[in-house]
Amino acid sequence: MTLIMGIVNVTPDSFSDGGRYADADTAVAHGLRLHAQGADILDVGGESTRPGAERVAPQVEQERVLPVVRALSQAGIVVSIDTMNASTAVAAVDAGARIVNDVSGGMADPEMLAAVASTDADVVLQHWRGHSADMYARAVYDDVVAEVSRELTARIEAAAAAGIGPARVIIDPGIGFGKQGDQNWETLSGLDRFVEMGQRVLIGTSRKRFLSDALAAEASDVHEARRDLATAVTSALAAQSGVWAVRVHDVAATRDALMVAERWAGQRQGDRTGSQEG
Repeated sequence: MTLIMGIVNVTPDSFSDGGRYADADTAVAHGLRLHAQGADILDVGGESTRPGAERVAPQVEQERVLPVVRALSQAGIVVSIDTMNASTAVAAVDAGARIVNDVSGGMADPEMLAAVASTDADVVLQHWRGHSADMYARAVYDDVVAEVSRELTARIEAAAAAGIGPARVIIDPGIGFGKQGDQNWETLSGLDRFVEMGQRVLIGTSRKRFLSDALAAEASDVHEARRDLATAVTSALAAQSGVWAVRVHDVAATRDALMVAERWAGQRQGDRTGSQEG
């Protein structure tokens, strides 16, 4: 079954839940709640990557995330650190994180891939074309699926050159990052191609603007429950394409959607097997 990565933002300015879990105790309690609801992995981040977000100094980022990473890891939970900073990645792995989730694919910090290689952590390499302040200016594609695939392949090769073998690499086509409107839907329609690349694939659609567009509404008019429902649908469809994990805010709704989709797929497979035997 596709895994669920629950989002724990220890930030004052994330696009969806900024400030809600900004102190360590609240963030840890939230992470424990997500795990109880069915999260297989908790992704802890201390820097917002929403459009237009300002960068955060590594020291500030680490002050936010390390107590949370440590507490959740000590609770026996698989923790991922969401960071573009090599020093934060290493400190978080030392604190118990087992995955480094770098939305820049190792491009924002030239030391990142070597830093991860020095640990035993896995790494998520996301497709990226620049920081939040100007990423949409780079959202120009002739064939978005082909270009994202090619650019992810280059990041896999860069990781290998740094000493990170393919078995440690997870790829993320970066929904909402350097992509606008229909480019996100085109990317999702190419999930089979990304899965066929041979790496584990992570997908994150949670509460993103393109879902509001699909609901024919302004993002400000789509309340959280509707965005979470839309996220659960896209997550279930992504699971049918064979992705390794989905990254979401609402774990409970996603878990229900994945269970129903898995039951449906299992029944269809059983029906096909039965008809062939008959």
